[in-house]
Amino acid sequence: MGLSDHRPRIEIHSREAIVLPRLVQGGAHTLAAYRAAGGYRALVNALAAPPEAVLAAIDDSGLRGRGGAGFPVGRKWRAAARQSAVPKYLVANADEGDAGAYIDRFLLEDDPHALIEGMLLAAHAIGASHGWIYLRQEYPAAQASLERALTEARGAGLLGPRILGSEQRFEIEVFVGHGSYVCGEESALQHSIEGRRPEAMARPPYPTEHGLFAQPTVTNNVETLVNVPWIVAHGAGAYRALGFSQSRGTKVVSLNSLFARPGLYEVEFGVPARHIIEDLGGGLATGKLKGVLIGGPLTGIIPPHLLDTPFCFEELAAIGAGIGHGGVVAFDEQTSIAALVEHVFSFGAYESCGKCTPCRLGSRRIVEIFSRINAGQHSPKPGAGEWREIVNALRMTSLCGHGTGLGIFAESVLRYYGEELAACFG
Repeated sequence: MGLSDHRPRIEIHSREAIVLPRLVQGGAHTLAAYRAAGGYRALVNALAAPPEAVLAAIDDSGLRGRGGAGFPVGRKWRAAARQSAVPKYLVANADEGDAGAYIDRFLLEDDPHALIEGMLLAAHAIGASHGWIYLRQEYPAAQASLERALTEARGAGLLGPRILGSEQRFEIEVFVGHGSYVCGEESALQHSIEGRRPEAMARPPYPTEHGLFAQPTVTNNVETLVNVPWIVAHGAGAYRALGFSQSRGTKVVSLNSLFARPGLYEVEFGVPARHIIEDLGGGLATGKLKGVLIGGPLTGIIPPHLLDTPFCFEELAAIGAGIGHGGVVAFDEQTSIAALVEHVFSFGAYESCGKCTPCRLGSRRIVEIFSRINAGQHSPKPGAGEWREIVNALRMTSLCGHGTGLGIFAESVLRYYGEELAACFG
């Protein structure tokens, strides 16, 4: 069963319920419950058609990755599908490490077969024979739920050498991570599964060509894969009818405990960020809003005067923010920007894999600068110029989203809280 005593508020605020329909009903914890809600019908239909049918549906739907980068899913799948090397692999990234994010957790605990069906459809599309669910170590209840669901699926002929009597073969295993935040990045995640040091790698080659165990590999996060059965069942057009501009469909956001109404909310892309913060979340319970981080600490802050920006990939990127994974963390006017910078960079420095110099050394140097500021130590005087140089290096030369995300966060501080920041170096 899912959590009963700590279950969050779960609501759907979109024209179609794609990701959360079973969760709002209390979950579908068993194969019987999932099938009663229409589960695995998309898989049955897909196995009767060529893989191209699924690839075309995902392409035409406009589905983009929900893990942070927003990369077109169909493009990634096609890159793997056209590789001649076998075997091919599929990884579900359930290493949900962002503060305030608990979307994957409740999908895995309360609706595990939705992920399994999504993985089966993806495997059929790209020709994968084996899959891994890379699970965050801090989610033991999710691991138990997944293992039960996988056992049910094997018993029903949904996993194994001949899925539902077809020629398709696919097996899934759960791999529990070891608490490294950087394993949310796909190349570091793959190294972890291989038993190697988890660190980001330069590209090319891309994982769809040379990934896990040097084989073509597709990695998608949990929410991305949970979208797939709905798209295959209802059609790409129905999915594309939802959303706005280049951001189609819906997105689940998790609002942290500082909101008046914390919980999970499924919204259509295109609604103003203000709708999420004020109408759904009820604003901050602690005081007047000073800023919002959507999608984890490694992204830009949205100041109050920009909350009418559409909740979309490109539109938020244009103001230096992002969708990320969808965890929404807000802070009030009592929050010191200098303290926030030290906190975020302390996290970033601790979790850096150490592969590239700007992230390994630059993040630690920023922590040193702001720890002196916050302690009131002005001798030697902290250097604003040095801080800006490090931020530029992080943004421009880091190997992965960990370092560049720290740079994006810092740039938003400079852009929107420059006056308060300047006082720190005065």
